[in-house]
Amino acid sequence: MSATTLASEIAVPYAQALMALAKDQSKTDQFGDDANALLDLIGASSELKDFLMNPLVSADAKKGVLQQACADSDPLFANFLKLVIDKGRVVFLIDILKQYRALLRSLKGVVLAEVTAAIELTDEQKSAICTRVQAMTGAQSVELSVTLDPDLLGGVIIKVGSQIVDASLRGQLRRLSLQLGAV
Repeated sequence: MSATTLASEIAVPYAQALMALAKDQSKTDQFGDDANALLDLIGASSELKDFLMNPLVSADAKKGVLQQACADSDPLFANFLKLVIDKGRVVFLIDILKQYRALLRSLKGVVLAEVTAAIELTDEQKSAICTRVQAMTGAQSVELSVTLDPDLLGGVIIKVGSQIVDASLRGQLRRLSLQLGAV
């Protein structure tokens, strides 16, 4: 079993439990905001991530740090994080929170479009991508995740689920090369 499969096997039930709790308390959006804030914080601080993932750090120390990091979070969300630590699943925390966000998007009819661009996109370009993805998927709305890759030379690559739209200059040059090689 690969590491990603194992992470998924563990993260999905925890994320589903968090979603069930959020639905019972009518706090799905609040928990989503809390999950986003914590993921942003962990993403911005490699020290925090290393601290949480370190097996030599006590569970109480991890709970204390998460309590401080989640001071503005819903108390039920914070208690869920403590449960994850108590069960020894903190190494899967990022996967659990990402899976919760995926469940929340599914609940709201939102699709995630992962966009790779050569340069920073303007608001008009982001809006055009959202419109195209909505037409392509029939989703109610689109959440964009944009990463920059100057190797694209120009254009964008849009990934929605398993569908990929390669509108990059690098992709166009690769397709042209293949066509010329076939002649």
